Amino acid sequence: MIYLDNAATTRMYEEAVRVYNEYAVNRFFNPSASYQAGLDIAKQLNEGRYLLLKKLGAKKGTIIFTGGATESNNLAIRGSMRNGKYEYVFSVGEHPSVYNVAKELKNQGYIVHFVDLRHDGQVDYQKLEKVLNEKTRLISVMNISNETGAINDLAKIDTLRKKNAPNALFHVDGVQAFCKVNVNVDKYNIDFYTISAHKFHGPKGVGALYVRNPNSLKNIVFGGGQESGFRSGTENVAGIMAMLDAVKQIDIDKNFEYVCSLSKKMTDILGSDENVDILQTESPYILSVGFKGVNGETLMRALQDKGVIVGIGSACSAKKAGNRVLESLGYDKERVKSHIRISFSEDLQLQDIEKAGKTILQTYREIWEKVK
Repeated sequence: MIYLDNAATTRMYEEAVRVYNEYAVNRFFNPSASYQAGLDIAKQLNEGRYLLLKKLGAKKGTIIFTGGATESNNLAIRGSMRNGKYEYVFSVGEHPSVYNVAKELKNQGYIVHFVDLRHDGQVDYQKLEKVLNEKTRLISVMNISNETGAINDLAKIDTLRKKNAPNALFHVDGVQAFCKVNVNVDKYNIDFYTISAHKFHGPKGVGALYVRNPNSLKNIVFGGGQESGFRSGTENVAGIMAMLDAVKQIDIDKNFEYVCSLSKKMTDILGSDENVDILQTESPYILSVGFKGVNGETLMRALQDKGVIVGIGSACSAKKAGNRVLESLGYDKERVKSHIRISFSEDLQLQDIEKAGKTILQTYREIWEKVK
């Protein structure tokens, strides 16, 4: 099998699995306990917070361990809300764990602005500037699109915020960026940054939220007061420690350069057919590719039978009709239906990509001959 849906989830590193087992079986103690073994675990978790802060380029702030990106995004958005006539700004390209929260806020009567995307997949900065004002409480824009690989200009967004909404908080969903590109939350004055372990070879069900100023956040779940009161519930120690181990193993620059070569190889192969539509964006980790006249889901299922696994967009919304992100780029419904998502990992080999690319092209042509 050649797995090309790494934007949905990644294979866990073997060493991270070993670390997970160690803390699940041998060092299983509760970090909230007052005996020494529990205190030792709490100390290791705190050391892990410093590791993540350093990886995020943060000289200050705190790390809240969560159950994953959905929880982190909900905590950042709902936890930063305050009473009053505030306004909340989101791009239409956000992941469902942000976009659906924004829709719910709108349904509840809050003033919510959805900003369109440009044709290259980035947020429309001109339209963003128009909705920002002194009442803006939160701006939430993802770092890298999980659908297209488009990289938003965080520096530009920060500049627009300073100019038009100086009191607004800045939340970035960094799920497809963390440990794939270099991140510096201090440089862009980011207040909240979301990460998810299973996107960078850690376990599922664990993630974190970076918080610049704890005073800007309130808890949304009540309980025993773990994670400085922001996230009650006993910490998933085994998952957290395995996530931290995965972070330690990753060489961002080396991986980025290598994945660029994988993406180029795939692009060269698929781009040889004039009926193939490749959406070119900045992240080499994600390719959105359309195949004229063929339904993307049909192609995905045919490829699965041949041992090549691809996606058809966000795994969190794959069972829903259409694709909100591609539609926001101006694609008509037929063009949207023709797209699949190919996403890479550094553990793939060039020969895997060559084989997969040829298989994808051959399979597409076989289906096209039957339906045209």
